[in-house]
Amino acid sequence: MSRRDGARIVDIRLDAASIVRWNREIEHERQVAVFDLLERNSFDLVDGFLGPYRVALSLREANLVFTVDDEAGAESCEVTLSMRPFRRLIKDYFLICESYFQAIRSATPSRIEAIDMGRRGLHNEGAEKLEGVLADRIKVDGETARRLFTLVCVLHIRG
Repeated sequence: MSRRDGARIVDIRLDAASIVRWNREIEHERQVAVFDLLERNSFDLVDGFLGPYRVALSLREANLVFTVDDEAGAESCEVTLSMRPFRRLIKDYFLICESYFQAIRSATPSRIEAIDMGRRGLHNEGAEKLEGVLADRIKVDGETARRLFTLVCVLHIRG
C-alpha cells in the first residue's frame, strides 16, 4: 500500500471524559462530523508510520491530544497542540452557533442566512488555523480540517 492509499482516518474517537453532552444540535453536529470525516478524509503523519489511522481526540490540561495508531494497532504516537491560539475563536464560534440555533426558531430567512454566513466564516477560520498548526506533524486537507475543528469544538463544550 502506498503512503497515499493509507493517508486517511478509518476510526475516530473522542475521549468520553472530555465530552459533556450539550444539546441535541451539538450532538447532531458531532455525529455528522464523524460520519463525514470517516466517509472522506485526508490525514497523513509527517515523517511517521503509514496509515490508515485510528485517531482518538482528547483534552489534557490546555492541550488537544491526537493519539494516532496504525490500523492494526502496532504503531502509535501522540501529537499535542496547545489550545491557547484557538480559545478566542472557539468562544466566538460557540456564541455564533448559539445565535444561529436561536435564529432558526424565529428569525427571518435573511437574518438566519447572515448568521449562518458568519458561522461558516468562523468555522473556516478555525479549520485553516488547525490545518496550519498541524502542518509540520500531520497533513490534512481543508475538508478534514473543517470536520476536525467541529470535533475540537465539541470537546470544549462545558454545558
